[in-house]
Amino acid sequence: MVEHAQRLISGNPSFGQRITIIKGKVEEVELPEKADILISEPMGTLLVNERMLESYVIARDRFLAPDGKMFPTTGRIHMAPFSDEYLYVEMANKSLFWQQHNFFGVDLTPLHGSAFDGYFSQPVVDAFDPRLLISQSTYHTLDFTSMKEEDLYEIDIPLSFVSSVGTRVHGLACWFDVLFNGSTVQRWLTTAPGSPTTHWYQLRCVLAQPLYVMAGQEITGRLHLVAHSAQSYTIYLTMSAKMWGVGADPGGILQTSTAKLELKEPYYRLSQPQAYMPQDQQQLPLSSLQAQGSGQQMQDGLSPGITVDQERDSAAFTRQV
Repeated sequence: MVEHAQRLISGNPSFGQRITIIKGKVEEVELPEKADILISEPMGTLLVNERMLESYVIARDRFLAPDGKMFPTTGRIHMAPFSDEYLYVEMANKSLFWQQHNFFGVDLTPLHGSAFDGYFSQPVVDAFDPRLLISQSTYHTLDFTSMKEEDLYEIDIPLSFVSSVGTRVHGLACWFDVLFNGSTVQRWLTTAPGSPTTHWYQLRCVLAQPLYVMAGQEITGRLHLVAHSAQSYTIYLTMSAKMWGVGADPGGILQTSTAKLELKEPYYRLSQPQAYMPQDQQQLPLSSLQAQGSGQQMQDGLSPGITVDQERDSAAFTRQV
């Protein structure tokens, strides 16, 4: 990368008077003075994959002047439960190969359980239809200007949602956005479902055991990310909801489903057909993408491409111009 940048500077002499390239890791290089602006692209899948945010924070502490600016300034991980029967069946069917009792004379069934667990340990990376979301979203904020490196070693996010429909909950959908907070202008880069697709797409954690919910029912849980030496995270997901039926206690029976997934080993589901309307025809209810709060609070906090209709107190996608 340094060699390519140097060739660009050599081919544009006016740049050479203003740009100095220093080869090395931000954790090791030395600068003669503090910087006024720190610019980086440290985002990975689910914002934190590849663990470049830690280097970004280290660069801030080592090089940024007290009144300096960081771009991006803030990141948010958004989460909402989803229902996608097609995806669940696709994931479950992957392990059918290992149910063969006579594969050229070999009984493969002893490995079926491991194969099933292995497929569901892969987060699904793709661009999905936002209509698959079944509740308003919540989000967890990372303030790059003030957070510590240690804050990224473990990230613990409590979950609480209210289902808008009666359905099966197949897991948790996640995406992120980052804020470029300039002196006079704010710009959001979003990876939200329904927005123009980026190379980060969205990420879904699929539960091997879905939950059953009714409209208006609460879904609770926890998303716990633990960093590891492979420059990524292990994802621990717990989701719970009550279920009522014949013979159940008046308070219901608590369903709980858990998952352990490796963010480093996703299933890139990029060649699958997607059910989208053309962008200029989209006018979708986006209660599922709103943060909790008043209409104005939601409008202030939403990423580009998502607006709140104050008259209807609902949200809708609009084309970005």
